[in-house]
Amino acid sequence: MGKTLHSGRIKLPGKPDPKLWVGKAPFGLGKLKPHHIRDTVKVVWDNRDNLPYAYRILTQGVCDGCALGVSGLYDQTLTGPHLCTTRLNVLRLNTMPAIKPELLHADIDELRKLDSTALRKLGRLPYPLLRSKGERSFRRISWDEALERIAAKIRSIDPKQLAFYLTARGITNEVYYAAAKAARFIGTNNIDNASRICHSPSKTALKRSVGIGASSCNYKDWIGTDVLIFWGSVAANNQPVSTKYMYAAKRRGTKIIVINPYREPAMEGYWIPSIAESALFGTKLADDFYQVNIGGDIAFMHGVMKHWFEMEEEQPGSAIDHDFVREHANGFQELRTHVMGQQWGLLEKSSGLTKERMREFAQLLAGAKSGVFVWSMGLTQHRFGTDNISQVANLALLRGFLGREHCGLMPIRGHSGVQGSGEMGADPFSLPGGEFKGDDIGRIEQVWGFELPRWQGDIVGVSLENTQLPDDHERRLKVFYTSGGNFLETMPDPEFVRECLEAVDLRVHQDIVLNTSTLADAQEEVIVLPAMTRYEQPGGGTSTSTERMVYFSPEIAGPRVEEARAEWQIYAELAAKVKPGQHNRAAFASAAAIREEIAKAAPAYNGIQKLQGKGDVFQYGGAWLCEDGLCPTSDGKGNLIAIELPELRKPEGNFYATTRRGKQFNSMVYSDTDAFNGADRYDVLMNAGDCAALGIVEGSAVVIYNRSGLMHARAKKADIAPGNIELFWPEGNVLFHKGVYEPKAGIPEYNTSVVIEKAETFHALKDTKYVEKRIDELEMDIPS
Repeated sequence: MGKTLHSGRIKLPGKPDPKLWVGKAPFGLGKLKPHHIRDTVKVVWDNRDNLPYAYRILTQGVCDGCALGVSGLYDQTLTGPHLCTTRLNVLRLNTMPAIKPELLHADIDELRKLDSTALRKLGRLPYPLLRSKGERSFRRISWDEALERIAAKIRSIDPKQLAFYLTARGITNEVYYAAAKAARFIGTNNIDNASRICHSPSKTALKRSVGIGASSCNYKDWIGTDVLIFWGSVAANNQPVSTKYMYAAKRRGTKIIVINPYREPAMEGYWIPSIAESALFGTKLADDFYQVNIGGDIAFMHGVMKHWFEMEEEQPGSAIDHDFVREHANGFQELRTHVMGQQWGLLEKSSGLTKERMREFAQLLAGAKSGVFVWSMGLTQHRFGTDNISQVANLALLRGFLGREHCGLMPIRGHSGVQGSGEMGADPFSLPGGEFKGDDIGRIEQVWGFELPRWQGDIVGVSLENTQLPDDHERRLKVFYTSGGNFLETMPDPEFVRECLEAVDLRVHQDIVLNTSTLADAQEEVIVLPAMTRYEQPGGGTSTSTERMVYFSPEIAGPRVEEARAEWQIYAELAAKVKPGQHNRAAFASAAAIREEIAKAAPAYNGIQKLQGKGDVFQYGGAWLCEDGLCPTSDGKGNLIAIELPELRKPEGNFYATTRRGKQFNSMVYSDTDAFNGADRYDVLMNAGDCAALGIVEGSAVVIYNRSGLMHARAKKADIAPGNIELFWPEGNVLFHKGVYEPKAGIPEYNTSVVIEKAETFHALKDTKYVEKRIDELEMDIPS
């Protein structure tokens, strides 16, 4: 943990800088771009029935969108107000009235005609619901009956046959903590969270490389660093307020580099609505793009390091910070030997970049005195995601870009609550303030006052797959309790996921709205529990931002949904019903009482118990983790790790496929058209040369397929690396293989190899033997 405290907000320059303008046309007229004013007007209209409450949420609450950490309209990085359309789009979830009974209790097949966007617009869940097997609609039940039915079923099964999952949908630290405690009290370690499908490799890699599980630096460190690198992250689209930080960084002379297969328009130029000159003329963000192959990042980084070691042979000290490495890193010689053994031809083929382009990047970093690496799912959602992140850590350690101002490693979070999920123990491998192992187990048992189950819990994907085990297997999933989330739209192979969801005896959906997975059948029954939003929770709640700022969001006066309850209260009540004789063990008198206990259970969070009013915030760990290069590892040093080059199987003429996000928040889609490139949800982004080679013209119908599935799409030419395609998420999930997980962190693989054919060709030859032969030729089994 660091000793230096965050130094406060920075003021933006007052004088415009025309050199950064995208163009001279006001408001980007004639350009394809988001229309922030129009979108804001639409949000106002959507919330017209509850505008005073919506205003209070925006000005008093902590944003329940991404994890930048905006409290009211202000953050800890820049002076002045912040507002983005992502937060505005999410706003309606908090202000909607309840679903009308005639819609809520309609025939299940009528509800199934609606997609999740339409279901969400129906309104909030008003009271507990039950639908038993064979019933055609949900019926209303009492809270007492709902919890007793769930508890009775839990008591009848082995705790290993029970699993909990918590999404990051506005969930507070208090809810994660109460759920983690309740699950272990009930007797199961099968509890997981949304980080499993986004940043679990980041925590795993950072722990082994430098001993930390969160960002080592602040957003402030972007502003004035020599080089700011976005690796597999489109922050302008997914965390729009971050464009203000990029603007501030550009004004300080920072170079912004994007490493991504697709030259993302949002990172090339952006019209920042809360900065006058940018709102009018736009701001050029990225100075350069390095368009790697999907999965080619490790090879690219090997190439960069190989150049560094060659530069060192010519001129010692020209690329490596030897003082930092000698004092603060292990494994230098092993890494050097491993990297120098790599062959340039293979590195170029795997990365998709030339030796010279790798040298350009190597020289840029070698000449920089400071640098911040920011990454997201472009690096994590691979079967080698942990290795991707440790490779980034290798670069930072070799240059000494750690533990000081304008330097650091930042896994930028996409949800406001997800950083705290594992830190509160809602994770099969974690406990509050530590890991699920060794002394941490005994420490938490002392705090909680009961014995924890000692067996290792499963990640959520494995829990779902356990529905396919024999009925008498001790780990066959029989009760699945999910707080938010929609696995039909977030996991690979949606049809297999549906089979798993419907194979569960009892499925519980604790949520604020309906989604498509809520409507799936179960072997016995589906119970739906109405939850409060973070702004409704009595006593308020806290969330942890990407930069480890713990914010207090107060309870906000406004209308309340009929029977919705605070989620932390629901977990405590369920635990009391499962074990009525010990009901006080997992109970809490208030949200403040939970924060008091968090401070004891998770020492880094000491201070959370003092948060009680609007604007209250503290940062755990200080401004920089690993300050002065001292890592919280066994010997105080970081670990340089020799990373093996992953095997990428892509036969000649076929393509690497991955996903991207459009105008959406997680799987909640707000527009069928991408505001940055005009693509529709079923468009496939392809390199123009690849289109020409296949005889595919813009807008023509194509079929994309592999062993896992088949997708009909339309071709859209884009500036993307040859041999790579991008599809929208979750529409493209039909092509990704079930059961393929990163072995160290358990994240599903969201990348694969595919065949693309013109639709007319595919359908003309749509003989089963033809397709099977084509797939067999791919040799597409991915090694796990």
